Amino acid sequence: MRDDELKLNGDEENIFKAGKVIDNLMHFINRGETLTEQNVRYCISLVKEGSEESFTELADGCICITAKGKPIKPKTVGQKKYCRAIADNTITFGVGPAGTGKTYLAVAMAVTAFRSKQVNRIILTRPAVEAGEKLGFLPGDLQSKVDPYLRPLYDALFDMLGAETYGKYVEKGNIEVAPLAYMRGRTLDDSFIILDEAQNTTREQMKMFLTRLGFNSKMVITGDVTQIDLPNGAKSGLKDCIKILKGIDDIAHCRFNEKDVVRHRLVQDIIKAYEKNEVSRNDRQ
Repeated sequence: MRDDELKLNGDEENIFKAGKVIDNLMHFINRGETLTEQNVRYCISLVKEGSEESFTELADGCICITAKGKPIKPKTVGQKKYCRAIADNTITFGVGPAGTGKTYLAVAMAVTAFRSKQVNRIILTRPAVEAGEKLGFLPGDLQSKVDPYLRPLYDALFDMLGAETYGKYVEKGNIEVAPLAYMRGRTLDDSFIILDEAQNTTREQMKMFLTRLGFNSKMVITGDVTQIDLPNGAKSGLKDCIKILKGIDDIAHCRFNEKDVVRHRLVQDIIKAYEKNEVSRNDRQ
């Protein structure tokens, strides 16, 4: 760098692509955004694909403001499509690997709908299935026993609302965080309902959950079909219902891939390595 100029050396095609990356990153910064390593890597990947024009759109459209005043925005094109699908459809499926923001963005959309009085309640639920290890008998009352399974949902809500505001809404019954078993026999009207870790539902549980939908409600179902923890090889209700509900109007299906991962760079590499291993294992079989 010399003063306010940046000189690029290399072959013509790479200089052209590098110039596009820098132009897009400058445009991103000029919109008041903070540049991160993840932004830079993602911008480079979009330029390689020839779809860099979608990068600058990510600076638009704040979904929600956290309790600490931080704006929440989609960080990838896949996340932006997911948020748009939630806004436009009654039921939305978000399926993809860990770290793609499926649950966090769904909670942000729920808080936005609640604050704007589109719904009266936020209901967050997930099946109480252990991730490959037996936790044994847990101390405390029923709520204490299920709380460890629901921790990721609490964390997202605390971030959006703050612990004090969250507690106030729980007392009033405006927010409910409960295991999936608590949903049986209910009709959920005027609610934003999120089912997390849906890959660990059985077929019967998924049907039960979907049929809880009431008037003026939205449902978001999130999961990762590569991380099924159901015992004895039971069939995942998420995989089953994606096939069954395909093509139904007002139900959206959003699929994330490793490019939508917004955690550490190594998470992307780990997901790619596992996918590659799965493909080679299937070929050998």
